[in-house]
Amino acid sequence: MAKPIVAIVGRPNVGKSTLFNKIAGSRISIVEDTPGVTRDRIFAQVSWLDKSFTLIDTGGIEPNTNDEILKQMRYQAQIAIDMADVVIFITNVRDGVTANDYDVAAMLQKSQKPVVLAVNKVDNVGEPPMDFYEFYNLGIGEPVAISSTHGLGVGDLLDEVCSKFSSDAYDDDEEGVIKVAVIGKPNAGKSSLINKLLGEERVIVSNIAGTTRDAIDSFYEKDSQKYLFIDTAGIRRKSKIDENIERYSIIRALASVERSDVCVIMIDALEGVTEQDTKIAGFAHEQGKACIIAVNKWDAVEKDDKTMKSFRMKVEETFGFMSYAKIVFISAKTGQRIDRMLEDIKEIYAQTSRRISTGMLNDVLNEATAKQQPPSDKGKRLKIYYMTQVSANPPTFVMFVNNSELMHFSYQRYIENQLRTAFGFEGTPLRFITRERGEKKN
Repeated sequence: MAKPIVAIVGRPNVGKSTLFNKIAGSRISIVEDTPGVTRDRIFAQVSWLDKSFTLIDTGGIEPNTNDEILKQMRYQAQIAIDMADVVIFITNVRDGVTANDYDVAAMLQKSQKPVVLAVNKVDNVGEPPMDFYEFYNLGIGEPVAISSTHGLGVGDLLDEVCSKFSSDAYDDDEEGVIKVAVIGKPNAGKSSLINKLLGEERVIVSNIAGTTRDAIDSFYEKDSQKYLFIDTAGIRRKSKIDENIERYSIIRALASVERSDVCVIMIDALEGVTEQDTKIAGFAHEQGKACIIAVNKWDAVEKDDKTMKSFRMKVEETFGFMSYAKIVFISAKTGQRIDRMLEDIKEIYAQTSRRISTGMLNDVLNEATAKQQPPSDKGKRLKIYYMTQVSANPPTFVMFVNNSELMHFSYQRYIENQLRTAFGFEGTPLRFITRERGEKKN
């Protein structure tokens, strides 16, 4: 299962965006005292105690309206309800229970999704006003009194939300399975790749961009290695997203990256490398995912003996921020080099899961600092006392130094290159944490 998704829904102007910002910890949504300000959904990654989830803000629901914008907002909110694991239904104690509240409650009951009812604008500590008890009539369950502006009751609300997550919501680790997210622009060939691997039409394939609306899981096994391929909706540039449903597809795609071990970034060889390709790859890089850049439709490219080299150089130049990524040239249509790509996925997963002993790390570190002296500033030189690996996926290292301000990014890059020369780490980013000796971890 992926990280749970929690959607905040309700009629306009009850405080959805204010609650979203309070939980997310920043003013992400526009907050204005005018109904209908939030016309798109906005999402944030949230942690509460030991639980993590994706929180979605939605436009207000006006169940019965002829206003085109409000109809679209209702449609978007319905999509949010459909894809959510838990729904926060927010109402407003000052307005009391309205006819629209009853209509929204009916929508939620029909969805059969777990719902937490929040009664907003209860701004005083202590016993809620008598009007609060009217909300039991919605038939959604026991309401929670909150003030999204002041944060009152929000902790109780989140406790209730997390209690409704299924017991297997975070159980995404089937032993021995490599989880692979296939990401890229629409129509790059993601679904075709998975269908070719599976040997069946498991995923709808169409040359109409945006056919895949959701993330679809497909298990595959080869040579005793199990894979879970996650086909995701293509990620378009924001200016190109003219269908409301596609914004939710992006959330699903980004969530798929988060739960994956390896990302296959599909590039359309006929279109060439685009700015949007780099943005998609950048998200996987920021998440610390091992990556393969798969140049698809290579069979359809007119080429000579220099074409592949030229295209590779263009990819390496454009994706300079992730020079560790493996580049493969494939055809999802003919199956060209797909078996080789599977071997690459297996090897890259081994590399990102790799752990190096502290002794071996410091042998390489000592040799590196002997070859190239650490930088100095105003007569004070950086000293790296030792280095240790603290985690994998991606490999993360802590370097203990005399003064962390003296660690220049270029010298850290030098240390990274020395580790890659010594241990490989192909296909995976490396993370470094610089800590002064004696400094306590926050």
